[in-house]
Amino acid sequence: MATQQRTKTAVNLEIPKAVQDNAARGLKLREEHGFGGTKVGEATAELLAAGGTVTARKARHIARYFPRHAHDNLDQTGKSGKPSRGYIAWLLWGGDAGRAWSEGIVEQLDQGNENK
Repeated sequence: MATQQRTKTAVNLEIPKAVQDNAARGLKLREEHGFGGTKVGEATAELLAAGGTVTARKARHIARYFPRHAHDNLDQTGKSGKPSRGYIAWLLWGGDAGRAWSEGIVEQLDQGNENK
C-alpha cells in the first residue's frame, strides 16, 4: 500500500497594497479626528501601512480582530458627520481587505501549509 504525502505550499505573508492603504487611511483619520481604535490597533496599523510581511502569529492575531468587531464597520459615519470610532478602528486593522487577507492566511495555515 502506497502512502500519500501531503504537499505543503508556502503561505504568502506579504501585506497586500489594499491592506496597507486601509491601515494608512485609518491612521490618518485617527490623527485628524483624535479618536478611533486602541494603542494596539494603532501599532497594528503602523505595521500594516509600512508593508512587508507579517509573521503567521501576527496574521492570526489580525484575523481574530474581525469577528469580534464586525459590527464596527456598519456605521461608517457617526452622528456628528465624522467617521465613527468603529470605522476608524476597522481601517486600522486593514479594513475589509485586511479581513479577507488575514482570514485567508489562517485558512492556509490551518490546512498545514508552511509559512514563508
